[in-house]
Formats: sequence, C-alpha cells, structure tokens
Amino acid sequence: MLDQDFNLIQLIAEGDKIAFRQFYALFEERVYNTAISYVQNEADAEEITQDVFLKIHQNALKFKGTSKVSTWIYRITVNTALNVVKKKNRFSFFKLGSAETTIPDFDHPGILLEKKEDAKLLFAEIKTLPASQQTAFILSLIEGLPRQEVATIMDTTLKAIESLLQRAKKNLRTKLKKRLT
Repeated sequence: MLDQDFNLIQLIAEGDKIAFRQFYALFEERVYNTAISYVQNEADAEEITQDVFLKIHQNALKFKGTSKVSTWIYRITVNTALNVVKKKNRFSFFKLGSAETTIPDFDHPGILLEKKEDAKLLFAEIKTLPASQQTAFILSLIEGLPRQEVATIMDTTLKAIESLLQRAKKNLRTKLKKRLT
C-alpha cells in the first residue's frame, strides 16, 4: 500500500486529476474522522477535510517519502485542526457563559449507536485536554494508530507518547468523575 500511496502522490504532483480522486477516496474518511475529533462540528470537519486535501494537492511535489504517506496526511490534518481550534478559541474569548464544558452536538462516525451519549460526554472532555495530550489520545485511542506512528506524526518519542497518554487518561478520568458526581 505504501508504494501505491507514494505513487499516487507522485501522480498528483504531476497534475493527475484521476490520481487525486483515488487518493481522496482512500483517505477522506480518515481525515474527516480525525478532524471531527478535534473540532466536534460536522461543518468545520468538512471544511478541514477540504483544506487538508488542498494542502496535499499543493504540496505533493514536496513529499519525498521519508515517512509513510498516511503519517504525512495525519500530520497535516492534526495541524490544520489545531489551527482551527486555536482560531475558534481566540474568538470565543469574548463569549459570556460558564467555564464548564458543553456537550458537543455531533456524532463521530466511528462510534456505535448505543455508545453515542457516552462518546459525546467523552469528546466534551477531550476538547479540554492540552493539545499534545489531545493529539496523542485522538490518534492512538480514537483513530487506533500504532503508538510509534503517533510518535512520528507528533515528532516525538514513543516514551513521550506513552507519557502523554497516561496523563490524558488520568485527566479524563478525573474530569469525567467530577462531571458525573
């Protein structure tokens, strides 16, 4: 698959529209699912997905194949999503209201129907984690990526990812316990 993905990137760099459509079909769902985990809003996730594929199209020539194509895509997706979250947080600074997190009104496509309400509560708290913990948690435990790939995406060590995940889980347990009592 790696060679096929890399070949598609090379064809995209050469302007092959069919290759771009194939590439989009291969990765669109993963990009969208990752984006919605961050922004927790379907319209924003769709916009991020489009932005990611625009960036892929614009930067295909720069991709040298030193990492897996999927790692490159996840890195673009995470950075794009975090930028959207930061921008929204800057504008929400002026909003009045409680400091308590609100339960998002979206359905993550990867969550089973009977778990939707629990997932909404979990995602509300994931959003409050520091960005590095949030990214490690989303990529490892929601997207199901191998931890070594998460380390590569985040440009850190496997040990650092393990530490981030432990802190994220501890923080989430504390936050969820507090919310449910």
